[in-house]
Amino acid sequence: MATKAQKATTQSESPQQQTLPMQYDVRIHSLRLDGNCRAHASVNINGCFAIRGVKVMESSKGLFVSMPSYRAGNGEYKDICFPVTKEARQEFDNAVLDAYQQALTQSQQVGRTAPDPTVRQAPGPEMAM
Repeated sequence: MATKAQKATTQSESPQQQTLPMQYDVRIHSLRLDGNCRAHASVNINGCFAIRGVKVMESSKGLFVSMPSYRAGNGEYKDICFPVTKEARQEFDNAVLDAYQQALTQSQQVGRTAPDPTVRQAPGPEMAM
């Protein structure tokens, strides 16, 4: 038996369902030059839905977008939220990766790349007056 929400959705859907163009506001919170996790991001979709905890990850096949997830009882990780269709996933991933590339380019131009916490910098020379 369908719930009221399911009935309302099925009744309002037409054979040629029209979707609004998706607008993604992606904010890159941190950039890393080493390790598998290259960036943390949040995404606001059409000003109506926010996703926090999105990660840009590096693998042997290149960069990919990782959705926020939780560890299930069997040790597997399950995405908390995710695009349902292949096209929506591709559009989402492209928006996040484009924002990542733009943030990376900006940080390199300004010279504000994230410092490597494992590298210790020697203190600069002291000035005597």
